[in-house]
Amino acid sequence: MSKISAVIIAFNEEQHIGKCLASLDGIADEIIVVDSYSTDSTKEICSRYNVRFTEHKFEGYVEQKNYALSLASNDYVLSLDADEELSEKLKESILKIKNNPDADAYKFHRLTNYCGKWIKHSGWYPDPHVRLFNRTRGKWAGTNPHDKFMPHNGGSVKKLKGDLYHWYCSSFKEHIDKINSFSTIMAKEYFRKGKKAGPFAAVSHKWWRFIRTYFWGAGFLDGYTGYIACSISAYSSFLKYAKLREMNTDQINKNKVK
Repeated sequence: MSKISAVIIAFNEEQHIGKCLASLDGIADEIIVVDSYSTDSTKEICSRYNVRFTEHKFEGYVEQKNYALSLASNDYVLSLDADEELSEKLKESILKIKNNPDADAYKFHRLTNYCGKWIKHSGWYPDPHVRLFNRTRGKWAGTNPHDKFMPHNGGSVKKLKGDLYHWYCSSFKEHIDKINSFSTIMAKEYFRKGKKAGPFAAVSHKWWRFIRTYFWGAGFLDGYTGYIACSISAYSSFLKYAKLREMNTDQINKNKVK
């Protein structure tokens, strides 16, 4: 793994992309940013770094990340979102295996900063992700917006020490705006795949999500912020299935008209 290509997808990330790029110093031999036509200063910030900046229409998180992979010059790729940053410990771990890789892919924990607080419970941590891998040994898959790198059959995955910092949102309003957007994307993906939602799906998934994160995931240990994070996340599940049921109902009504 003598050389690593860092690939980043971005859209209006002027608040965080500078931290992301700075954390790659001494780690990445090539940095590629695939931007979905940002309207803020994301492009200008990237110009301050040694970055290959490309604009590409956004067609989905999975699709955008696979497109970014296709631009990498090196087999080993470190794939990040623009609101993520390598911790010092994680950088040390990557450097230790950089010239002597012993796996097809590597996973590490992601620690999220939510409204100024590091969330260490609530089902949000340790939150392991595969982000460093040999791109010839797998591809991005999953259900948008929840992308996941999937190694080919037989691909080996090892764990690295250190956290990937995730600067998720700075206000409760920002979280609410995100779940409204993400729940729409997921509902459309489920509908496209033919998934159905019963009359009680939205409510049951909301309460199950809250119980799983706040009680089983020890969200109460994150204090008031943890309670809010778990509550809004639970509402995200409610919205996803409520929107899916609406799509199902609209489809049934259209079929009746035909």
